[in-house]
Amino acid sequence: VVVTAGGTREPVDPVRFLGNRSSGKQGHALAAEAAARGAKVTLITTANLPVPSAATLVRVETAAQMDEAVREAAPGADVVVMAAAVADFRPAEVAPAKLKKADGVPEIILVPTVDILAGLGARKRPGQTLVGFAAETDQVRQNALSKLVAKGADLIVANDVTAPGAGFEHDTNQVVILDADGTEREVPLADKRAIARAVFTAVLTRRKPS
Repeated sequence: VVVTAGGTREPVDPVRFLGNRSSGKQGHALAAEAAARGAKVTLITTANLPVPSAATLVRVETAAQMDEAVREAAPGADVVVMAAAVADFRPAEVAPAKLKKADGVPEIILVPTVDILAGLGARKRPGQTLVGFAAETDQVRQNALSKLVAKGADLIVANDVTAPGAGFEHDTNQVVILDADGTEREVPLADKRAIARAVFTAVLTRRKPS
């Protein structure tokens, strides 16, 4: 099992970056749950959080670094869980020195980052299960379903980050797990380890021999 966790940081200059509010707590809970179920786990993370003792840890910072680590780890995995919040854009150029206020407002041109989940979907081998995450603020099901189809994932775990107790940095979450076969599983507000259990139960249900 490969799990990604945390929010990427895209450097602007040596002291600043573009980031997001992801804490990495859900991804690390997923890695802990997978390890507890006996899986061989590779955790690719930006977060400085506890790691299961049996897991292989790969620390990254940027979307490009995460993509490189995923490309190395994913081909041999039975299950890939993309819980990380990967930046959609990065500065086209990184300033070599700290940008100074006295120099005026800088113009920062953004370019797209690599779409890691879509790449995984395109390269997914037979028998591999791909799980994506969708952090939404509106039209949660519709947006998550669109992502499920567009990225070629098997499952999408969607949550409304504006809901009380379910946004970034909380110890709790509530999600809906959408399966490419059309089934849905609603998981009410619970701690993130319980959410991780629900995700892997959905994974194992999908992988059960028919």
